[in-house]
Formats: sequence, structure tokens, C-alpha cells
Amino acid sequence: MEDLKVVIGSDHGGFHYKESIIEYLKSRNIDFVDVGTYTRESCDYPEIAKLAAQKITSGECNRGILICGTGIGMSIAANKVRGIRAALCGDTYSARVSRAHNNANILCLGERVIGEHLALDITDIWLKTGFEGGRHKRRVDMIE
Repeated sequence: MEDLKVVIGSDHGGFHYKESIIEYLKSRNIDFVDVGTYTRESCDYPEIAKLAAQKITSGECNRGILICGTGIGMSIAANKVRGIRAALCGDTYSARVSRAHNNANILCLGERVIGEHLALDITDIWLKTGFEGGRHKRRVDMIE
């Protein structure tokens, strides 16, 4: 596995899973930066997504995890930033392929649509999977 530095963020709808994923990261000694939110009070997900995306595009972090109620808002907002390939994943296969084939650099999860254990399994697989390159690199380059 590559040397990871993960940026993690959520809005109020993804706060619980963010805290669980932070515990997962700590248990595996994965370096991370938490860009909020830090309470369950209502907040605006586009601001969190932008902060996380900027940590990746600046090179401070090389992967990101964003969580909101469905994961949709976070993925839309993050993908507005040039150089970000945010993938909304609700299953382990999509998590693996989003890394192996699409070189996704942000994982988006929906706390209100998948179970917590599944979210942790998706996170684990996504973080452990590398980019295959080859024919996939040409396609990812086309996106950029």
C-alpha cells in the first residue's frame, strides 16, 4: 500500500461515520487530516468538500474520504475541483474498481444509505487498492 495521507470530512449527515472511519485510520496508523465538521450541527457540505479537495490538489494529502447523508452532494461538490476524481461507492466492488480503473482520489459515502460495517469495509478496500495504470491510465488522462 502506498504511503497514505488521507483528508477526511463530513457534513452533519455523515458525522457519525466520519468519527468511525477516523478510529479505523488511527487503528491502522494511517496519517489523516480532519477538515470537519466537528459537531452534528447543520453545516454546508460544499465547503467541506472544497477544503478536502484542496488538500489533495495541493499535495498535502493523496486520498480523501467525504461523507454526507447520501454521498451525492459531496461527490458533486468535490468533482467541481480540477484534478479530483471523487467516486460515490455503496459496495465493495465499486470501491475496488474506482481505485484500480479510475484512480479515484476521493471516496464518497452516504451515511443514510449504507450500513456502518459496509462503510468501513468499503473504506478498507478503497484504501488498500492501487491504480492498475495501463489502458486505464489513458482513460483517466482523457478525463483530465
